[in-house]
Amino acid sequence: MNIGLRENKMFPRYSLLVEPRDFWKFSKAGRELAELHINYENVPAYEGVKVTGANSGLFEVEKMRFPKKDQKDTIIYNSKIAIEHIPLKAYEYVVNGKSTIEWIMERYQMTTHKESGITNNPNDWSKEVGNPRYILDLFLSIINVSMKTVKIVEGLPMVRF
Repeated sequence: MNIGLRENKMFPRYSLLVEPRDFWKFSKAGRELAELHINYENVPAYEGVKVTGANSGLFEVEKMRFPKKDQKDTIIYNSKIAIEHIPLKAYEYVVNGKSTIEWIMERYQMTTHKESGITNNPNDWSKEVGNPRYILDLFLSIINVSMKTVKIVEGLPMVRF
């Protein structure tokens, strides 16, 4: 398809893309990312991630942590559950300077405000929706969302400056 100058002006402008097909690759990636991120709770767990201790029935979380500072392929979910074989590539999806996995670990922990004494308990939502596994399932979904996001972004055409 030969796009003349007049027709080219009808394309949305992205000044760093020369070829229209590159714009359409970004457009397709944007749609995929929107679908993925809007429906993140419905994304299945990433294949290869191993959850041990889930048969314990103890799904409440106090504070997730890594076994060692530099060992990010495993997360201690609580005293009974561990999530293992997390691909390090999943940590490449970063929002506001922090990987989404680490952001979830930080946000989904019990905290008590020093001055007011009010406790923020993320497990309350699990109880409210009647799904004790909610936080664990969310965390497993986020690992897959992170992996898929990194794959989509890596597939984008190079932008020339």
